[in-house]
Amino acid sequence: MSFDASSLFASLLIGSIGFVLLAYGKKQARLPQAFVGLILLIYPYFIPGPLLMVGIAVALLGLLALLIKLGY
Repeated sequence: MSFDASSLFASLLIGSIGFVLLAYGKKQARLPQAFVGLILLIYPYFIPGPLLMVGIAVALLGLLALLIKLGY
């Protein structure tokens, strides 16, 4: 992972969203939110660029919205 400011900021933002989702998912016993939150916490360590990080986060959050809409 490169240590430029945009990568660090994107990683911090995505990790924060992941933490909130994980905490909410655990408290409400909602598996999709907890699982997506955990993924959002972990994957930024392995992605080199901020655009790819944000793109993956948007895709994961879109998948979560679809799962919630389907009733999971």
